Amino acid sequence: MTHSLHRIGDRRFMDGDFVWLAYQAKGINDDDFPRKAREALEAAEEAGCTNWGDVKAGCVLDLDPALVKAGLGQSSRIRGVFTSRQQVVRFLRTLREKNLGLSVVVSGLLDQVLAARDEAGVKPHTINFSLGVWGRKELLPSPQVLAITTMCGHHMISAQLVKKTIADVRRGKVKPATAARRLARMCPCGIFNHERAARLLEAYSSED
Repeated sequence: MTHSLHRIGDRRFMDGDFVWLAYQAKGINDDDFPRKAREALEAAEEAGCTNWGDVKAGCVLDLDPALVKAGLGQSSRIRGVFTSRQQVVRFLRTLREKNLGLSVVVSGLLDQVLAARDEAGVKPHTINFSLGVWGRKELLPSPQVLAITTMCGHHMISAQLVKKTIADVRRGKVKPATAARRLARMCPCGIFNHERAARLLEAYSSED
């Protein structure tokens, strides 16, 4: 779950970026998990989630959502991303009402996540923090590129591809929204925020 904690970037573009995960533990709360997962996914969609996935199948920006739901199994891992705090609040309220017994994780800017928690009336079990990046940071891609690549916690989106995408958007070869959806398809978890990526690409396109 910590793979969602290393998203970086300008706060202007991070306010609308919330990762959610709904997990089962083998032998603990995995009874009838496919049905529970479908109910959790329906709650996410009703709350406004436009990108989610099962890491074993892929994300709904690449696959038919009905196909992903039909393929859910006992070992599926469902995850997604919200683009507003109010979506998080609606999702948490619905899950509280459904009482599915799943472990739910929400990642984002702490003040925003805690506010959503308060509005939804739920209590966190644990809070994890990222301590940042250590080591030879001069070898990392630029902050511009990292703001996009870190939205895939398993780093399935290459820095070189992001650089090329930024250049293509600047040249007018592709629209920011289209380019962002193409990048998002490479993150099978469904936690890549394509709406935030589109805003970043739009902003980068006007920079020198």
